Amino acid sequence: MSSPTQSYPAWSQAVAQPATEFPPTELEILEGAIPPGLRGTLYRNGPARLERGGVQVGHWFDGDGAILAVKFTDEGARGVYRYVQTEGYCAEGEADRFLYPNYGMTAPGPLWKRWGKLPKHSANTSVLALPDKLLALWEGDRPYRLDLETLDTEGKDDLSQLKSGMAYSAHPKVEAQTGEIFNFGIMLGAKPKLCLYKSDRTGKIIQMGEHPLKSVSIVHDFVLAGPYLVFFIPPIELNLLPILLGTSSFADALQWKPQKGTQILIFDRQTLSLVSQQEAPPWFQWHFSNGFMDEQENLVIDFARYQDFQTNEFLREVPSGQTHTEALSQLWRSHLNPKTGQLLDHYPLIEQHSEFPIVSPLEVGKPARYTYLSMHRPGTPLGKDLLNVIARWDNETQTLDRADPGMGSYPTEPLYVPDPETGDNGWVLTVMYHCCSHSSEVWIYDAHHLSDSPICRLGLPSVIPIGFHGTFRSV
Repeated sequence: MSSPTQSYPAWSQAVAQPATEFPPTELEILEGAIPPGLRGTLYRNGPARLERGGVQVGHWFDGDGAILAVKFTDEGARGVYRYVQTEGYCAEGEADRFLYPNYGMTAPGPLWKRWGKLPKHSANTSVLALPDKLLALWEGDRPYRLDLETLDTEGKDDLSQLKSGMAYSAHPKVEAQTGEIFNFGIMLGAKPKLCLYKSDRTGKIIQMGEHPLKSVSIVHDFVLAGPYLVFFIPPIELNLLPILLGTSSFADALQWKPQKGTQILIFDRQTLSLVSQQEAPPWFQWHFSNGFMDEQENLVIDFARYQDFQTNEFLREVPSGQTHTEALSQLWRSHLNPKTGQLLDHYPLIEQHSEFPIVSPLEVGKPARYTYLSMHRPGTPLGKDLLNVIARWDNETQTLDRADPGMGSYPTEPLYVPDPETGDNGWVLTVMYHCCSHSSEVWIYDAHHLSDSPICRLGLPSVIPIGFHGTFRSV
């Protein structure tokens, strides 16, 4: 990744080399103390190997997934970091070269050997912690099942209903009171479908629904909003033929068609049946923050909105260690009539670049005062740097509180963990990469004092590459 004529940003070292696993290890407290009420396990997932045999992946989404688990107990914290041992990861490890197509890659070799070749399951996007297993999620297939403690890979999981070829996406929503889990998957083909799943608290799918789609788009996330499940389908179309022929990657076969507008689909969460659908102006989003019903019984939906699909090019550039594509995402709010799907109002809450918005797990689907998210430090040039601060947006006072780790340090997506004793207070956890020392740490913030220094810093034995999503499983 280096040459005499090129200079690379400091964060590039976090993705330059494949990550190094480490066994269960007691973690050193570098500063502060673990809060007495913080008991459970932090899990984080992300692409940890972005090259194989000297060849670089075609897109950040192509990297092999690795899971970090940090367990907090009365005695301290214990961490373990392991690659998900997918079939593709093991086969490519043995061959020491890429063998499969992926989101941003075609399969190697002559054209006739690429025809109909299935993409590698990267298991690199998110995690779902269930009572007896951890699921490594990747939206193109069924999840991989891992041991909650050791992170041993145990194989694909069908959750009692998923057949071969059925996908289980990376952003399930858990209703805190009932424990119900909602998720979806896109079924490709000549007649693409949106498949809906409702599971009990163990992850077992107890109900399924489906809805035909006009074409295959990018649907990465959805939102649970009171009694509804809401999807925004961006105006993107996938040309499936060159993928099947092996002449194009998935990413290259996606076409941005703003003239088609964004499709809004609203489903009843109990029956998984369509309530309404409507067309809105074009935009793109990867992630939703939350949704809820207001006093007028309209839906309020918060999400990270892009005006187009340039974000895909920026993410394609990350493995190279150099980015230049400008892709501005802002936290927006939409008001919808659930009965008709009509967009009643639509405006930005934060006009600065921001992503990975979340709320407390206790408030998913309900009004939430605070939204936690990743942002750019003021003055950061768009397209030239990764997200470098985390923040809390107060939906009541319309104010922003930032946690700035300083130049050369990069936090992952913030995770809010409520204090089990108070409920209205809690902690924000993130994994921090430090360029100057080429090291990673776990940082714990007091959620009500985010702009203060972290209340605890834990050292990790090896670098955890900047990744995607995580979760916290309480004791």
